[in-house]
Amino acid sequence: MSTTILMVDDETRIVSLVESYLSQFGYRVVTAYNGEEALARAQQEHPDLVVLDIMMPRMDGYEFLKQYRQVSNTPVIFLTAKVEDEDRILGLEMGADDYLVKPFRPRELLARIKAVLRRTAMSASPADTLAAKDIRVDRNARSVQIGERFLDLTPSEFDLLSVLMTQPGKVFSRLDLLEFVQGTRYEGYERTIDLHIKNLRAKLDDNPREPRYIQTVYGVGYRFMREQ
Repeated sequence: MSTTILMVDDETRIVSLVESYLSQFGYRVVTAYNGEEALARAQQEHPDLVVLDIMMPRMDGYEFLKQYRQVSNTPVIFLTAKVEDEDRILGLEMGADDYLVKPFRPRELLARIKAVLRRTAMSASPADTLAAKDIRVDRNARSVQIGERFLDLTPSEFDLLSVLMTQPGKVFSRLDLLEFVQGTRYEGYERTIDLHIKNLRAKLDDNPREPRYIQTVYGVGYRFMREQ
């Protein structure tokens, strides 16, 4: 079965370009031109990934993502014409997995789609679980549990937690984590790791000033703390 991509943008030229380009590589592309339409299409089509413009009429990308994250953890790549960091930060804080700034090359979008889907589809045996402190990660089911509470993580947050928990005490650089989570080592995107870690800590109830789970190693990166 073909991988389904939901392409959402109010610019028909961009939608047509992306649809034509991705179709050449075997993807099934469904389209929407505003957030309201995108929510309906997502409910009907159950896409494997959403490519989402921010600035759209009727319902913008931020509001779409806010509502979509209440019902789905499907990976989302933001498209934005804005260059300010705050706009990108907001999207990542709301649960986007990656972003591209317009204008972009279709080839770069394809590479990012492949990277996000590759992470999401990474399989493991049913017994492949990670456990440290009071956290249990089932990498096959892609579920995370703290005590009796299950966490609702985005794909990027899940992947970050998983790689950190594979080797408690080991310091992972931001570039290493970026390559694992986004399939790239572009230094300009290092800050996205900080944002994903911030979101992950909030869901873990982990105070960065007195961390129980994820410790910042200043100037280097992050590590999952060993048992005391």
